Amino acid sequence: MLTVQAFTFNPVQENTYIVYNEKRDCCIIDPGCYFANEEQQLKEFIEKNNLKPVYLLNTHCHLDHIFGNRFVQKTYGLPLHLHQLEKAVLEYGPVSGQMWQLPFDNFDGELIFIDEGQSITLGEEQLDILFTPGHSPGSISFYSKDAKFVISGDVLFQGSVGRTDLPGGDFTILEESIKMKLYTLPADVIVYPGHGESTTIGDEMKRNPFVKMI
Repeated sequence: MLTVQAFTFNPVQENTYIVYNEKRDCCIIDPGCYFANEEQQLKEFIEKNNLKPVYLLNTHCHLDHIFGNRFVQKTYGLPLHLHQLEKAVLEYGPVSGQMWQLPFDNFDGELIFIDEGQSITLGEEQLDILFTPGHSPGSISFYSKDAKFVISGDVLFQGSVGRTDLPGGDFTILEESIKMKLYTLPADVIVYPGHGESTTIGDEMKRNPFVKMI
């Protein structure tokens, strides 16, 4: 069974996730560690739990979700898995960093493009890839059918949704992604968002004021 560990990093309070299996293989999703102590916190958790990082994944590439990509790359030698439409967003990251007064060194390693219909495999477990654009052009979510959770990036939050006023954002597309890709999942699926507390698909279908289904 897959286990999810969350960390909240950087001044934007972004959620970084480590997902690992019983054999201790793990993937690092959206490493937002900006400060040295945050990098150390991530590394210490991995070492303390005898984990072996095998994947570096981005749900999307806005700067708060990619601060730690380079650290993970240099520490564990991993290529970056992302949707092809996020490549330009990734490359723009340092410019955004200067604008937000949060300069950082960008990822400069190998890119591996992934899309819906593919999955990330950890031993006998897998994370299915859902294409969920709208907040960002190539946003993807990672869904575990067996463990009943989805890591949604900045698509769906507890009581809210991702902003669509950034370049490439579109509320109509975001709404369609939520309705067709996330709200079609079982109601008891846990949603691990890019910011804030976790929720469930059922709760958001009933109570989310931005995209409400029931």
